[in-house]
Amino acid sequence: MDIFIFIFIILVASILQTSTGFGFSILATPFLLLLFKPMEAIQINLILSLVISFALIIKIKKDIDYGILKRFIIGSTSGLPIGIMIFLVLDLKNLMLGISLIILGLTLLLILKFRITQTRRKDIVVGGLSGMLTSSIGMPGPPLLLYFSGTDTDKSKLRGTTLAFYLFIYLMSLIIQVIFTGTNKTIWISSMYALPIVFVGLFLGQILFKSINQNFFRIFTYIILLFTGIYMLIEGWK
Repeated sequence: MDIFIFIFIILVASILQTSTGFGFSILATPFLLLLFKPMEAIQINLILSLVISFALIIKIKKDIDYGILKRFIIGSTSGLPIGIMIFLVLDLKNLMLGISLIILGLTLLLILKFRITQTRRKDIVVGGLSGMLTSSIGMPGPPLLLYFSGTDTDKSKLRGTTLAFYLFIYLMSLIIQVIFTGTNKTIWISSMYALPIVFVGLFLGQILFKSINQNFFRIFTYIILLFTGIYMLIEGWK
């Protein structure tokens, strides 16, 4: 049963990541925590997310906003060390509880048509928050997704810019995680077994991406955020 659940999580998360540009870590991390220790779940997520980013980066190069990408990277350099300190100090359930409240609160603002103006300073701040969440719990997506959704960013630009940023942030977070928390065979063997499933998800996700229009994409974004926020709230509250 655990193997079936693992395969299902990886497949669905891979499809979501490829079709939307954000979904793997948001969907995979909370559920991988049901099957693995926190360090293992986060590092498996980081490894597989890095593979996905490498696999897709050539195809989406034309959709990348390099100015925003540069500012995200600059901001993340301050968030990464903060995130690993949070991971080492805080109890995981308290961390999940806090993140769930942030996701649910900001998602509610988006549903109520809250909008934000994109600026260079805000790009850097969002990059910092994303870096902090990546090295602490392996989830860079929420700040980027909420930010881009609040500015009505085109889905292609969102997918391209976030995937390019993930290529940097996942690699740096994985290195930091291994240095400060170590690693083990379970992480690398599980990641190896998951690779064929990931590539199936990449293929299916590319097909799905072509059929998603902007309005459906926005609604789907809200559903994923609400689902993840509620799930993390329940797990953190136990």
